[in-house]
Amino acid sequence: MQTLNANIGNLYGGTVRVRACGICMRGDKLLLINHALYGADGIFWSPPGGGVQFGERAEHALIREFREETGLDVEVGELLFVHEHIKAPLHAVELFFEIRSFTGNTASGSDPELGADGQIIRDVRFMDWEEIRRLEPAQRHRILNMAGSLAGIFKLNKYITADQHPLGH
Repeated sequence: MQTLNANIGNLYGGTVRVRACGICMRGDKLLLINHALYGADGIFWSPPGGGVQFGERAEHALIREFREETGLDVEVGELLFVHEHIKAPLHAVELFFEIRSFTGNTASGSDPELGADGQIIRDVRFMDWEEIRRLEPAQRHRILNMAGSLAGIFKLNKYITADQHPLGH
């Protein structure tokens, strides 16, 4: 069983959080961030994204989050799908957008909500499907387990809930 990082549980537990996330491709590679969310190994790879602040449009939140977490400036494309994550104490509604284009160089950023000693971003990189597939299912975002391939990410159901079969059927 995975143990949630205490800082994350304290900040976001017990509320519904809306997150804007981006699917950013470079050739046949997907941009992912390793967050130290669970357990001692600190391995959890997911697409960049974060919380939408009150009064902020989701697209603007995604632009801000990409800049904070990855160092990239992005152009947000269409909404691809919605993923609802419910696993106490967390409940997140994640809006996944296509990233049309980006400029800049990738760099491991930071989460302004967390103090200097509590940062959870460990790495930022573009990964091909073979690299992603070698990760344990618990070490990658659920959408990566469901997609089955990089192309499969763009064919996921429009609304993904926790009770759906891992392959989306």
